[in-house]
Amino acid sequence: MIPYGRQTIEEDDIQAVVEVLKSDYLTTGPKVEEFEEAFAEYTGARYAVSFSNGTAALHGAVSWIEPNSRRYEIITTPITFAATANSILYSDFAPVFADVEEDTLLIDPESVEAAITNRTVAIIAVDYAGQPCDYDALQRIANKHDLLLIADACHSLGATYKGVRVGNLADMTVFSFHPVKLITTGEGGMVTTNNKDIADFLRAFRNHGRQDGVMEFLGYNYRLTDIQCALGTSQLKKIDIFLSCRRDIAGIYDSAFDKTDKVTPLSVKENVRHAYHLYVVKLENRKEAIKLLNKAGITTTIHYPPVYTHREVYPYFCKAEYPVTERVSAQILSLPMYPMLPVNDQIRVIGSLMKL
Repeated sequence: MIPYGRQTIEEDDIQAVVEVLKSDYLTTGPKVEEFEEAFAEYTGARYAVSFSNGTAALHGAVSWIEPNSRRYEIITTPITFAATANSILYSDFAPVFADVEEDTLLIDPESVEAAITNRTVAIIAVDYAGQPCDYDALQRIANKHDLLLIADACHSLGATYKGVRVGNLADMTVFSFHPVKLITTGEGGMVTTNNKDIADFLRAFRNHGRQDGVMEFLGYNYRLTDIQCALGTSQLKKIDIFLSCRRDIAGIYDSAFDKTDKVTPLSVKENVRHAYHLYVVKLENRKEAIKLLNKAGITTTIHYPPVYTHREVYPYFCKAEYPVTERVSAQILSLPMYPMLPVNDQIRVIGSLMKL
C-alpha cells in the first residue's frame, strides 16, 4: 500500500537522538532551548515555545485569553482537525464556525466578519493543507473588533504569505510535529509569538503553571523532551529540502490533473508559497474513487469531515449555515503526499484516478 503520508527519518536524525540518550538530560535540558531558538530563527518570530503535541500547543494559545463572562466566543473554521475547535472548549470558550472559500477551503474573511458579535474575543485561522490564509484581511478584522488572532499553522511550516514566513503573521502561531507533518519529533508542537508576556505565560503553562520555581497558576505537564527536540532540530535543518520535494510532487499532480475536468485540485493564491502538507482534490464520485484507489493499493483519506458533524461534542450547529463547507466536504480527497514518494508511485496514483 502507498500511504497518504509518512515521516522521513535519516541517519543524522537517528544519531542526534542517540547522542541525547547517552547524555545527562533526557528532558528539560539544553536541547529544548536549542530547538526553540532554531525554530524561532527559521520562522522569523522572536519567541518559540515547545509543547508535547500540537493539541497541547493550541490549548496553551487559547488559554492565554482571559476568561470573560461577556466575551467568550472564538471564531474558527469547520474544515479542520477537531483539535482546533476542541482547544476552544478546553478553555471554556464557545466555538463559532465561519464558512470557507470554495476554491481553497481556507476560512472566508467575509464569513468571519459576519459571525462577529459583541461576545467574540478571538479568531483561529487554519492554514488548510499548507496554504496560508488571507492574513491581511483577518488582521484588519481582528484590529477593527479588538480580537486576538491565532494561526493554526499545523499544516504550513515553511509556507509564506506575501514573502513573510508563517510563524510571524498572527499574535500566536501553532505548529504540529506529528509524523505526517512537515517535520516530526514523533509527537510535538510549538507556539511562536513576538510578545514576551505570551511566551512567558506559555512556558509556565506547559510546566504546571510554574514560574521561577513557584506555581503561579494551574498549568499542565505539556513539555517536549530533549530526545524529541534533538530530532526536531535535525529535521528542521532539512525542511527546505522536504518542502522542495513536496512542491515538485504537487507540480506533477497539477500537470496531470490539468488534462481532465473530473479531478479538481484546490486553488493556490498568487501571493503565497504553499507547504503542501496535503494534496487535496475535489471529485464528484469520491466514494467510487476511494474504492478503486484502495483496490490499487493506494491509501487516501478525507481531511476533514466538518467539525460540527461530531454531534456528541458539537450538537448545536446547523449545517445550513455553512453551505460551502457542506458542498465541498462531500467532494474532497487527500492523495498520497510526502517528500520521498517515489515517482512510480505518483504515476500509479495519477493513472488510477485517470482510469476512473
